[in-house]
Amino acid sequence: MSTDEFPTDRPAVVTCGLPYANGDLHIGHLRGYIGADAFNRALRTLGQRSAYVSGSDMHGTPVAVNAEEQGVDPEDFALDWHEQYEETFPQFNVEFDNYGHTHDETNTELTQEIVRTLDEEGYIYEKAIQVAYDPDADQYLPDRYVEGTCPYCGAKARGDECDEGCQRHLEPGEVEDPKSAITGNPAEYRERTHKFFRVSEFADYLTDFLDDLEGTSNARNQPRQWIEDGLQDWCITRDMDWGIDYPADGDDGADDLVLYVWVDAPIEYIASTKQYGERVGEDEYDWERVWKDDGEIVHVIGRDIIQHHTIFWPAMLEGAGYNAPRGIAATGFITIGGKGLSTSRNRAIWAREYLDEGFHPDLLRYYLTTTGGLQQDVDFTWDAFREKVNGELVGTIGNFWYRSLLFAYRNYEGTPDADVSEEVRERIEGAIGEVRESVNDYSLRGVGQAATALAQFGNEYIQRNEPWKLTDDDPDRAEQVIRDCVQIAKAVGVLLEPIAPDKAQRLWEQVGEDGAVADAHLEDALEAPPRNFDEPDELFAKIEDDRVAELEEKLDARIEEAAAAEDEGEETESDDTPADESEAMTDTEDLEPLLEDRISFEDFQNLDIRVGRIESAEGIEGADDLARLEVDIGFETRQVVAGIKQLHDLDELSGEKCVLLANMEPAELFGVESNGMILAAGDEADLLTTHGDAAIGEKVR
Repeated sequence: MSTDEFPTDRPAVVTCGLPYANGDLHIGHLRGYIGADAFNRALRTLGQRSAYVSGSDMHGTPVAVNAEEQGVDPEDFALDWHEQYEETFPQFNVEFDNYGHTHDETNTELTQEIVRTLDEEGYIYEKAIQVAYDPDADQYLPDRYVEGTCPYCGAKARGDECDEGCQRHLEPGEVEDPKSAITGNPAEYRERTHKFFRVSEFADYLTDFLDDLEGTSNARNQPRQWIEDGLQDWCITRDMDWGIDYPADGDDGADDLVLYVWVDAPIEYIASTKQYGERVGEDEYDWERVWKDDGEIVHVIGRDIIQHHTIFWPAMLEGAGYNAPRGIAATGFITIGGKGLSTSRNRAIWAREYLDEGFHPDLLRYYLTTTGGLQQDVDFTWDAFREKVNGELVGTIGNFWYRSLLFAYRNYEGTPDADVSEEVRERIEGAIGEVRESVNDYSLRGVGQAATALAQFGNEYIQRNEPWKLTDDDPDRAEQVIRDCVQIAKAVGVLLEPIAPDKAQRLWEQVGEDGAVADAHLEDALEAPPRNFDEPDELFAKIEDDRVAELEEKLDARIEEAAAAEDEGEETESDDTPADESEAMTDTEDLEPLLEDRISFEDFQNLDIRVGRIESAEGIEGADDLARLEVDIGFETRQVVAGIKQLHDLDELSGEKCVLLANMEPAELFGVESNGMILAAGDEADLLTTHGDAAIGEKVR
């Protein structure tokens, strides 16, 4: 991997976590696929040669279980979902250079080749282990065929992951109180010989890898604890019929085993890149240089699969002689109205539902990429969606585009014959720099904000100069102002393309440009637009309040109906969803119980809780979890120590509002005095803030 700033002269590949070919897509999944697509587009605007690849995850027990329930062949079941995903992604302007699947010939051959290499290098061994067995069904129970209790946190878990608790990877035999998901009966453990990958031998390598890794801080920091706790070797085979066969020689007892899904799934990144490279030719894109030499590899994943991508996957790559990822960006989860997604309770905004409601895909792309940092959880409500669309897309970007281009068309039939002013040139250059910096910081929000802020400057510029008053009194000055505004409009379109590609293309055409804005580079934002263009139309439409009320009512009714069906014992849709965004968010029954002890109103009044704004945040040397924050609470700036170092991207916290308990006794932690406590919710330290415009220093009552 390199550490040179993007763009580099080396080919890049951007991937996203593979969706399980197992169920409908919702906006929780789309956040990752849209995010990776936007990042790839942003790289290209910098001039980086890059490809965006992925594929459907066809294997694993979720697919096998659901196919069995429906009485169909797993391959037919998975291919059906794969084809649906291929149709759905383009409808959200997610454009893969190659989208394959893990059951195709390329991935099968590469997977078996890599496993053979790991075996030849001495990284694979056999071991007898305890595997759950259902005597009634007369079969072994891999992964999601077994349910039980996590041995580490006590939460409900499935065979390979504590998906409702600590999210830790679990090896076969670790789940306590095992139960068969097939019959519902208690399972028993029996000895069985399986293949293991010596992940533990890569501890030093992985430590160095994480030191150099770019991306979000959660992807860099969380794996360190797993290394410090001592890496466990991974069982890489399963007792199943569905999957890629272990490449056995016929005499090692592995002929009846298939590879664990987390072996062949990430190898699809390589296989899909290879398919793209072979299709366009080596001169256009050299896939081997990417994966076997010095290419730039960036993964965008869900937070629940950090361990797989930062421990297991780079160890496999190193052992097999492949290139390591340069950056891993792990997205936060999506909640719906403050509650976790639940597919069984229909508490989700489905991809098809969003499109059926008639909303443009770029509206959702903008919301998901610019609401919070990439690694932060994002709460979706139709009302918040309306506010962001109406305020930023309609009120700021759309308003500036339309008023500027319409004035230019009616008065000059296009771009006035004048040079761009120095003020506007410098402002556009500054926005270009912001985008370049944001891409290298893996901040999609920064990319979108740069475009929106430039449009806001344009609104202020046209309002400040009032060209409609100058056309008669000072026509040369009027031409100068509108020339500047058309240039700003074009620049906003170039900068916004990664986030809202279809709308940016329409603007590109409205200023008279030919070709695709997707082919433009950042520097093209300063190139003069064509002299003539046609009358523009408005690119964004306001979402009305009554429309939002209707959508919220539909969602509430759907959730209530699903909950009632669940209470009555009716079959509801499975919670098995694409792997990059599992339903790790808790439902109500999983929350900590309320405390029985009550406090008086007078006791509450003694708490001085203030609205604050984080001015700066930095990690405390020697402390794994602690960060030092400077928090403005109106009257003064407080130094506060908070345990958020591994849970937030500290660089992105500057300017964020928070809630601070101000009259807490000072404490010293790792030699740093803390004067207050930042309030946060849950194990992921979701920082509390205010919904409206409460002033800094305002007391919370």
